[in-house]
Amino acid sequence: MHDLLARLLTHRRILSVLVSISVAVTAVAVGYGVLVSRAPRALARQPQAVGAAAATPPAAPTSAESASPATMTPPAPAPTAPDASVAPVAPQAPEATWPERVTGRVVDAQKRPLARASVVHDGKEIFTEADGTFTLTKPTGAVLVKLPGYEKVTLSPRPEALEVVLKTQPIKAAYLTYYGVMDRGIRTRVLDLVGKTELNAVVIDVKGDRGWLLYRSEVPLVNTINAYGPATIKEFDPMMADLKARGIYTIARIVTMKDNILATARPDLAIIDTRTGKPWIDNEKLAWVDPFREEVWAYNIAIGQEAIRRGFDEVQFDYVRFPTDGKLGAARYSKPNSKETRLPAIAGFLARARRELGASGAFVGADLFGYTAFNENDTDIGQRIEEIAPHLDYICPMVYPSGYHKGIPGHANPVLVPGKVVHESVRLIRKRATGTVAQVRPWLQDFKDYAFDRRIFGVTEVTAQIRGSEEAGGSGWMLWNPRNDYTAAALRAKGALVAR
Repeated sequence: MHDLLARLLTHRRILSVLVSISVAVTAVAVGYGVLVSRAPRALARQPQAVGAAAATPPAAPTSAESASPATMTPPAPAPTAPDASVAPVAPQAPEATWPERVTGRVVDAQKRPLARASVVHDGKEIFTEADGTFTLTKPTGAVLVKLPGYEKVTLSPRPEALEVVLKTQPIKAAYLTYYGVMDRGIRTRVLDLVGKTELNAVVIDVKGDRGWLLYRSEVPLVNTINAYGPATIKEFDPMMADLKARGIYTIARIVTMKDNILATARPDLAIIDTRTGKPWIDNEKLAWVDPFREEVWAYNIAIGQEAIRRGFDEVQFDYVRFPTDGKLGAARYSKPNSKETRLPAIAGFLARARRELGASGAFVGADLFGYTAFNENDTDIGQRIEEIAPHLDYICPMVYPSGYHKGIPGHANPVLVPGKVVHESVRLIRKRATGTVAQVRPWLQDFKDYAFDRRIFGVTEVTAQIRGSEEAGGSGWMLWNPRNDYTAAALRAKGALVAR
């Protein structure tokens, strides 16, 4: 009996040992199975060099089960390939950053220092010293360097001191009207001309003579007053991308004080007619806003900022003045209208615009009457070169010979001497703008005379104006034609420019 009991106990101990071994083996196998199933996900989070062998899963963690006396060492699992649905991630180089303090120097192609060049970073703008040097503290991202008359340069982070060489860039533009830019045929014709000739830029009506915006805007007041007309472009961004792909410099023309939409919707911002109490209108039956109102300033600057975000290289303000036609005696402003008040109003607006838009990386220009070159007063519209030039990158006088209806000194009939008219206008404005960085880039007449003998302005007249501007030191020029129909034969071919 005792022998029988002894044998039974022995069998039970053997059975217990076998069960323990079985449990241990199962636990180890399950542990390895869990690791193998997780391996692809773990590997997918690790950078893997192209062509490298698949990584081996990590060893199973130590646990109470694997520490059992009855351990069995399972065979090593086969290498597991990464999950084919997860693309391997290439190693990423650390993002380059600027040092704490960045120093640099801006020079021209002959290595001469460029003073008052603009250095833009992080929404701020500083200017180079007389020797072309500048210092930045803790900049982030790209740094933009610009100076009127030169091509902009964008710099990425680097550890060494900077020498920035700026190349001259005279801008030669054709104008695309509010309706012309919408018409694919007209737009294509003008852009083809830019592609074939010395033209390298276009001026586009972003906000035209009636106050209509060219594209759907995010400026709240634009939408409140519904400042949209029949030529609103839906596919504006692809059009801008096409212009950039062609290497075309883009100028946003913004008609400022002549704004029928804003004046009608917001009479509190308008020039008021003392006879009717309603917004005052000019000879075209269009209303104007009050140049003294800073809310008018803010509205146009906001439109300029949006134009820059949409890709424009420059913002050009037109009708940045007081009106000249209509019943001027019936016009009432929020302040007395005199030379002493007009000049600070227009100069104040441009100073604010240049300060806010310049820090966005764009140039700022303004269209002026041609007679401002000759008049010592403000031409009764708030425009005087000495007050305006310090706040502009580009002074854009409208030096159309037909516009000088009173003639200029020595020439009673300007359309007979278009080259001399342009040359003298540009020369005088440059002289009066001495001490500023502002460049003179005039508007040239490429349309029929309307003030003298109704002559057609063709190759001879347009060529003479171009030559007059260049010989007087103008930084490029712009052609105006209200039908967007330009005298191609007056323009040099691009191949001829390269050959020179």
